[in-house]
Amino acid sequence: MPPILRIADLHKRFGTLEVLRGISLEVDPGQVVALIGASGSGKTTLLRCVNALEDYQQGRIYIGEELVGYREVDGQRVRLSESRVSRQRAEVGMVFQSYNLFPHMTVLDNVTLGLVHVQRKARGDAERIALAWLERVGLAEKVRAYPFQLSGGQQQRVAIARAVAMQPKVMLFDEVTSALDPELIGEVLTVMQDLARSGQTMLVVSHEMIFVREVAHRVVFMDGGVIVEDGLPAEVLVHPRTERLRAFLSRFRGVFGSV
Repeated sequence: MPPILRIADLHKRFGTLEVLRGISLEVDPGQVVALIGASGSGKTTLLRCVNALEDYQQGRIYIGEELVGYREVDGQRVRLSESRVSRQRAEVGMVFQSYNLFPHMTVLDNVTLGLVHVQRKARGDAERIALAWLERVGLAEKVRAYPFQLSGGQQQRVAIARAVAMQPKVMLFDEVTSALDPELIGEVLTVMQDLARSGQTMLVVSHEMIFVREVAHRVVFMDGGVIVEDGLPAEVLVHPRTERLRAFLSRFRGVFGSV
């Protein structure tokens, strides 16, 4: 099958700072690809470009055969209208470090919001979908609660349910456990493992190396805005080819041993 996500020669600058310097990456349907690397390596910016939250100066991003964020006019990229970009975003779910739930809305209303207002589903249909996903992430008893009544891990699971309820073609996860207390991390990673087993295509930025080793089909190491290594977890994490990756992995010796 053709890749569901294709990134070709992507360049992104903030002023004179080039954050992404020619990223090319393909993700197949049902594949879980983990992005690893130090802070500032460009991982989050890459996800934000895929979800059209950031403009980029050069390159192309495709979901299926559709160019993300732009249309081609005489060989030039022209930014799409915000309404068309919003429709594209509905096919690319993203879960952030912060939960981004609406504090004045119940858990159920947070999850049904996109189903009703973006996908134009009837309220009853939207609630049935939302309830099924909230049960799957272990929060069926919290549907009437408000975000302030939930733990951080519970809020993040609501955010995941909200994103996957839209049936996105690709799910993006940006360090979704980084703001959680250690005892809450496992409950979120368990939900992500369940999604991976069900065949959800996922691009995951994470420093949870045990999760990366056990769940990812591929690991991509980024440094300085470029892809340095890309391969199977057993290759990239256990037998790094470059000194840059060996230096990065040295902080995880407790997980992988000496590298």
